[in-house]
Amino acid sequence: MSGTFVGMPAFPAAARDAVRDTTLRGNLRHATHTIRAKRARAVAELDDWERLRQAGKRIKDRTLRHLDRYLVQLEESVTAAGGVVHWAADADEANRIVAELVEATGETEVVKVKSMATQEIALNEALEARGIHAYETDLAELIVQLGKDRPSHILVPAIHRNRGEIREIFAREMGEWGRPAPEGLTDTPADLAEAARLHLREKFLRAKVGISGANFMVAETGTLVVVESEGNGRMCLTLPETLISVVGIEKIVPTWQDLEVFLQTLPRSSTAERMNPYTSMWTGTRDADGPRAFHLVLLDNGRTDTLADEVGRQALRCIRCSACLNVCPVYERAGGHAYGSVYPGPIGAILSPQLRGTGSEIDASLPYASSLCGACYEVCPVAIDIPEVLVHLRERVVEGGEAVREGNKVRLRPAKGHAAERAAMRAARWALTRPGALRTGQRLASHTRRLHPRTLPGPGKAWSGTRDLPPVPAEPFRDWWRRTRGGKDGGA
Repeated sequence: MSGTFVGMPAFPAAARDAVRDTTLRGNLRHATHTIRAKRARAVAELDDWERLRQAGKRIKDRTLRHLDRYLVQLEESVTAAGGVVHWAADADEANRIVAELVEATGETEVVKVKSMATQEIALNEALEARGIHAYETDLAELIVQLGKDRPSHILVPAIHRNRGEIREIFAREMGEWGRPAPEGLTDTPADLAEAARLHLREKFLRAKVGISGANFMVAETGTLVVVESEGNGRMCLTLPETLISVVGIEKIVPTWQDLEVFLQTLPRSSTAERMNPYTSMWTGTRDADGPRAFHLVLLDNGRTDTLADEVGRQALRCIRCSACLNVCPVYERAGGHAYGSVYPGPIGAILSPQLRGTGSEIDASLPYASSLCGACYEVCPVAIDIPEVLVHLRERVVEGGEAVREGNKVRLRPAKGHAAERAAMRAARWALTRPGALRTGQRLASHTRRLHPRTLPGPGKAWSGTRDLPPVPAEPFRDWWRRTRGGKDGGA
């Protein structure tokens, strides 16, 4: 996977700075509470929501078990429909393929549909390095690009900005990228949307190359699907002469019937709509309709390694709805930038460390960016047990290793972990496997309990600064049991 955001510290340090930004916290609180309330109402309309959720889980799990077969079927279907399929093992290969395809057209500008995969591989920066300008056309992505910012939410990348900040960005930056903002631009949503529409319209009409991702790929027909709410995606997918789609290999569904499930659950989980205003589907090329050339770049970039982990692979079920972000108390207070990845929030805390590995300080810290409250699991439309994966990844970090595929086997490769936590776990294992030592330690703790501090020293102050340590009982449980049960020892 592409590297972390340049200069980003580990999550604890980044989050500590973020929670001090009262404007950011206010923006996030308002936006996430609004979205989660709307989603809850939309989901409540369906009596069979839980059955749809379990159906989506089963479809995704079956697809992942037979991913090799469905990928071959997809390639055959896309090729038969007139498209060209390219395979990219990592970000560098994907960026090279896309850049060469654009250069082959002779164009130096492309318009883009909102795509997490292209953000993941830093495609815009790679194209810019080769003299190709990529223009984001999603309203929120446009705000982020004009503001020289980074996305902080999967669905609403500019969720950390309020209307006043957006008006200032448009007024200051639009002229440098194309049509300037109208004179006297206000911060009303209608005026901001109209300014964006006028600015983008000239790019849609001029662009010869479009770049997209896809929400789903149907293996049996080679059809790609993009769902969106603004219509910019439809313009990018139909007007250019060449369309290049960069899609993660996990986005496959086997059949059209499988797609039906996700077209019910994704809109409700993401935008709280019964269906998206724009659902675009295309299969290869047609002589009199749409792009003349279609290229599909299938992206691995750590997904195969993730698939090898029997617990962690459930992260690949994700359909990028962002429901988990909107209910997460940690995300609501820290914001998306603190995660140091294009995938923030609970899903980012389990996906990024698997795609990138846990060797860096920030990736080793992400599995700890959670209270394990379980709210993310409750709202996930494909039932990803995010708390389970978080604990699994914490274990990997503590053990100082990360899963790496070598042929048909998986081994642990040394990675940077938490030395203090590893030492504590080893000490606990030693004591819990020696009953005599455990009994002596419990009695010693009880006899000296008046000397125990109420807060932890050193780094432990971060935890105990707002809470007291639980008091040690005057009598260990084992001694109490023997005294009250007639001398019988209740434990080994």
